[in-house]
Amino acid sequence: MLRFVAFDMDGTLVDVDSSWGAVHRHFGDTNAPALDLFVQDRIDDEEFVRRDIRLWWKHHPDLTVQQLTEILDTVPLMPGARALFNELHRRRIMTAIISGGIDVLAKRIGRELGIDYVLANGFRVDATGRLTGEGIIRVPIKGKEKVLQQVQEQLGFSVEETASVGNSDIDVGLFRRSRIGIAFQPADGVVRSRATAVVTVRDMTHILPHLFPE
Repeated sequence: MLRFVAFDMDGTLVDVDSSWGAVHRHFGDTNAPALDLFVQDRIDDEEFVRRDIRLWWKHHPDLTVQQLTEILDTVPLMPGARALFNELHRRRIMTAIISGGIDVLAKRIGRELGIDYVLANGFRVDATGRLTGEGIIRVPIKGKEKVLQQVQEQLGFSVEETASVGNSDIDVGLFRRSRIGIAFQPADGVVRSRATAVVTVRDMTHILPHLFPE
């Protein structure tokens, strides 16, 4: 019996491919060089975040978490998200966000959708709320499987009681810890091939038949 559903955020619960990318685009910039190094395993999550922050500082040297929050307040929910979560709440299914994205956006989405457990990455700040240049890594981009396992153990859910929803290869780890793994608008062939179900329609309500087959 399904009791728990874990969601990726960027490109899944929200209608942008990356919360980090949304901030880069706000400043008219790109982190493509750092992304290439990260994909090649030449920098780790912590250094990846440092380089993103330094990129933002070029445009706004005194950037605060509150200002980041205001930038990300423009990010919309994915179509169908509210209806999906209304049904999950009706069925008393517990939910989580497990995202390598930015925590201020994840917290807003968590509040708007009534999500029980929210894990995403954040920033160290000084007394004024200004970013210090260091990140807080709660969800390693390539380590979602271990994070989901820790959440399952903490909340008391088994793999058989769990479903997960994601859109890219970094979400495959979630699928490995789930009886049901749904690739929502898959961004690559890896996530498509590892899923138990694929949804290509840009509407999250199309996930429901795969969670609760009749």
